[in-house]
Amino acid sequence: MKFGIIVFPGSNCDHDCYHAVKHVFGCEAEYVWHKETALAGFDCVILPGGFSYGDYLRTGAIARSSPVMSEVVAFAKRGGLVLGICNGFQILAEAGLLPGVLMRNRALKFICAPAHLRVENNSTVFTSAYSAGQVIDVPIAHADGNYFADADTLKRLEDGGRVVFRYSTVDGKVTIDANPNGSLSNIAAIVNEAGNVMGTMPHPERACEQALGSTGGRGVFESILKGFAGT
Repeated sequence: MKFGIIVFPGSNCDHDCYHAVKHVFGCEAEYVWHKETALAGFDCVILPGGFSYGDYLRTGAIARSSPVMSEVVAFAKRGGLVLGICNGFQILAEAGLLPGVLMRNRALKFICAPAHLRVENNSTVFTSAYSAGQVIDVPIAHADGNYFADADTLKRLEDGGRVVFRYSTVDGKVTIDANPNGSLSNIAAIVNEAGNVMGTMPHPERACEQALGSTGGRGVFESILKGFAGT
């Protein structure tokens, strides 16, 4: 399986993603500069975290107009797997591949901390390696992770099982105190209607090795590989 990792000016988690897929999971991986206009040969595309274009205007607002994004949209519409992590989630929302917006954190401060996530849907290509209701530890690092959508959109997400991770306590309770950024309904990650695009504010690529403090993110990549292998 071959992963393409999009690199925007200001990306800073591209090497983390490369390390995870290449060195932890043994897959082919290649960086893709934001000015590229083709994604031929890739099975999954990752939009990594960081501060693309310095997060000027709005997070992801400039990056969504990069030349490569037209092909990312086309790739997703063809059924290709797209994973947006942190700033990547914000870019996918700006590009219209995922609904809603990511706003400034409730406390108006950058947060870098461990987070407990409850697995809400383990039937997606990104979550099948988990158990429904499982609580995992995956770190967050963002200033604009406060997910918001209108009531109709939220209902469609909830009814369609498209909320895949939710911030929770260590024992799986979804509470205000467990919500680090004010995100609507404690939403941490969602998928598109077709199920081939996921946006997550927590960083699974930083939770694939025990040496980093957690292996809670491994399931995201294991699920992708499992789906690709057809098992």
